[in-house]
Amino acid sequence: MNRLSLNQITTKNWTLPQAVQGCVNAGIPAIGLWRDKVAETGLAESARLVRDAGLTVSSLCRGGFLTTPGPEGHRTALAENLRALEEAAELGTDTLVMVVGGLPDGSRDLTAARTRVADLLAELAPHAQDFGVRLAIEPLHPMFCADRAVVSTLAQALDLAEQFPTEQVGVVVDSYHTWWDPQLAQQIARAADRIAAYQVCDWTLPLPADALLGRGHVGDGHIDFRTLTHHLTTAGYTGWIEVEIFNEQIWNTPGEQTLRTMIERHHTHVVGSDR
Repeated sequence: MNRLSLNQITTKNWTLPQAVQGCVNAGIPAIGLWRDKVAETGLAESARLVRDAGLTVSSLCRGGFLTTPGPEGHRTALAENLRALEEAAELGTDTLVMVVGGLPDGSRDLTAARTRVADLLAELAPHAQDFGVRLAIEPLHPMFCADRAVVSTLAQALDLAEQFPTEQVGVVVDSYHTWWDPQLAQQIARAADRIAAYQVCDWTLPLPADALLGRGHVGDGHIDFRTLTHHLTTAGYTGWIEVEIFNEQIWNTPGEQTLRTMIERHHTHVVGSDR
């Protein structure tokens, strides 16, 4: 339990105060916050609630969406991500998860979109260090390339991250997005201390109409968590293990029940998986 974190989206229907209290009641020591939920409660109040509860903020979701073209798109993305860095620092987390953005409307130019990602990271990285927060690039499964992330593999994320000091830019290993990658073991070893976050949920079938919501509890699907966690442990990762699930049925389940399932699956499939 000492590494388990609730990513707030897993209990989407809970307010931030409810999620904080749920973690306290369940004995979960950390929480990954979402900016919209923080905004509902207020930044200062959110920081106070988490601090007073004795929880660690494992990450803030999310920054990114860096691919909008043109000077105005660039200025807007830069300003929004600077705000996200400031919020992360205020909340006491050292990790801002970056979903880099998909293709702009009407575009088929992946090269240009990826160039804009690199350019904005170069502007943001020094500010991240000033705030004491690391930009954590999250590669998303290729089916989300068009609308959410033109970075699809851990190798691509590392190619970007390695242009900057480790304390400025790292990567996220999310089981849902990376489990299929035939180079995953080698890329996790390459990532080493660049791994800023490890997020877990399972790949379940059939996929729903909205593929974003096709995630299940650890152990309900096709991912080999013992091997995946072993690779991360071997690479030296000792940080938080965030449970991040997008699933309508789970969202409609009482939050307390979801947390009980999280804990049970954590013990069954993750704890002691180094071998």
